[in-house]
Amino acid sequence: MIEETIPDLELKSLKSGVAAKVTLLVSLHVKDYGHVCGASIIHPRWLVTAAHCVQDDGKTRFSQPGTWEAYFGLHTQRKIGTMVVKKALKQIIPHPYYNHYTFDNDIALMELDSPLTFSDYIKPICLPSPQHVFPISSTVWITGWGATREGGFAASVLQKAQVRMINHDVCNDLMSGQLTSRMLCAGVLSGGVDACQGDSGGPLNFPEGSRMFLAGVVSWGDGCARRNKPGIYTTVTKFRGWIKEKTGA
Repeated sequence: MIEETIPDLELKSLKSGVAAKVTLLVSLHVKDYGHVCGASIIHPRWLVTAAHCVQDDGKTRFSQPGTWEAYFGLHTQRKIGTMVVKKALKQIIPHPYYNHYTFDNDIALMELDSPLTFSDYIKPICLPSPQHVFPISSTVWITGWGATREGGFAASVLQKAQVRMINHDVCNDLMSGQLTSRMLCAGVLSGGVDACQGDSGGPLNFPEGSRMFLAGVVSWGDGCARRNKPGIYTTVTKFRGWIKEKTGA
């Protein structure tokens, strides 16, 4: 994540309406290695991440639940406080039409082996309806422990960055026609702010009133934070039927 460090992610508690230190983001660790991807909580048993995070690479069986550990309420990597919860996975469901060449349908579901108990530190993000509109130029937030510069090392402290929704046609031209109808764009066209390696699978957060909606899933880009090269995200509204079918959420 290329932007600013935050001491705590301050969001409003969805139930009480009072300020709370809430982490909507999940840190997905490969066992005995560490953080690899992000994810979002959508249900006490279910997470949303990117399909490209769970593709086997020849060395590591990323598609297998036993490869992963999910950390909730985490702020600083390798600093597991009393509020942090660790869960194992029961199953992983990548989208059946994920294309690893184009990153189309880059979304996956993870079922936890036991349900989460929500708290002031661990909350789900709201899923948008299929008709939900995220207006062009509106402010959205990305969060993660990804690299703080292109080719750099992952962040140890949770980062956040503010970007804006970008018109699909404009973005498609900038990205040489590589977008599909299931992708959306967000970024800063002047460069300098973006998701980066290690942020994959994390949320594109759209604030609406006191709620935070999952507008997109961090998918791909042309480098990190380059001028006229915004970040590309999986459009969650396009997959609401599939998510509901698999999870009931």
